[in-house]
Amino acid sequence: MALWINLLLLLFAFPVGYLIAWLSRDELVAYKKYFRILIILGILGGIGFQIYGFVAVSLTMWFVAIIGLVSFLLAGNKRFVRNGKV
Repeated sequence: MALWINLLLLLFAFPVGYLIAWLSRDELVAYKKYFRILIILGILGGIGFQIYGFVAVSLTMWFVAIIGLVSFLLAGNKRFVRNGKV
């Protein structure tokens, strides 16, 4: 049961990431390099905290990694970014 709740919370990261990316469309291109760092740190932190048994922190790190991934992918989309500058 707890696994399904965790997966549901992680799936919730996709619309949240899209909303955050939409609200900050003009900053997506300028900070694209930081999204890569955010994704890497989120994945490594998620794996590391899961190994040590900190499930809540691990889920938070995975949530951050998913939000960073959505923002990174949308930063390359010319139709999504404000002013079309990619």
